[in-house]
Amino acid sequence: MNLNDLTLIQEIARLGSFAAVARQHGVDPSSIGRLVAGIETELGLRLFSRTTRRMELTEAGALYLARIAPLSEELERAREDARAMQSEPRGTLRLSASATFGQQFIVPRLAAFRAVYPEVGIEGVFSDTNIDLVAERIDLAIRLAPEVQGDYVVSKLMDTRYSVVAAPAYLAKSAPLLRPEDMQNHRAILFPFRDFRSRWLFRDAQGDITDQPVAGDIVLSPSGALRDAALAALGPALLPDWLINDDLAAGRLIHCLEGWEVTATTFDTAAWLVYPSRSYVPGKVRAMIDFLRSARDG
Repeated sequence: MNLNDLTLIQEIARLGSFAAVARQHGVDPSSIGRLVAGIETELGLRLFSRTTRRMELTEAGALYLARIAPLSEELERAREDARAMQSEPRGTLRLSASATFGQQFIVPRLAAFRAVYPEVGIEGVFSDTNIDLVAERIDLAIRLAPEVQGDYVVSKLMDTRYSVVAAPAYLAKSAPLLRPEDMQNHRAILFPFRDFRSRWLFRDAQGDITDQPVAGDIVLSPSGALRDAALAALGPALLPDWLINDDLAAGRLIHCLEGWEVTATTFDTAAWLVYPSRSYVPGKVRAMIDFLRSARDG
């Protein structure tokens, strides 16, 4: 028994014949009769008394319809509400990102998002652990990586680039930092991942790559903590552009090693939009994807 069955029974009771219902649905009356017979067999009771002129509800059928009418209406309202949620941005959006990306890129933009989509609530799950989207009921995740593995829908939000930066106060009192080999004269602020804390890769304008060892005695995570340490003039740090663009523009940090690209893993990295399924993407998810893309370009 499903909602369509309940609706069919109510239509027959209202119109009084299989033929009238069949005309509404554009089907043969005999198919309606077979559907009703199947429903009656499933229920174990006779819903209609058939005559040559009209169909009437049996006493049991009338009692049954009286009880299911409110349920049928509620199910229809629930279905319409669910469909509206698919098309209109509303409901609670569970959004996952790394701790620093969530705090630095997403949270400052939430006020603008809520101004446009006031009926969408946000649950931010900001963690440096790649959590299971399905198990944790995540609607949308932003992953920072060269690529994303897994049975998900993946779309690039933006390319990401890394730079070696330091505070003006640190550079004023330290040895020059103009070429990769100059790193040997500096104690870097390091991220705890193995590739980030042992050596950095530098690529010049000709495409030649230098594998430069780095060392330091301040190891921090998440990356927002490295940024704060760099701002405090504790040393040079390798940081992503989305985290430090404002600091560079304001002069709080200075881009070191001009003319060199730098990374700890690969030069091609990105922020990726990740969500569980391409089918029936809720309006709230589509709204956030479009908003993040516009925030990226703005």
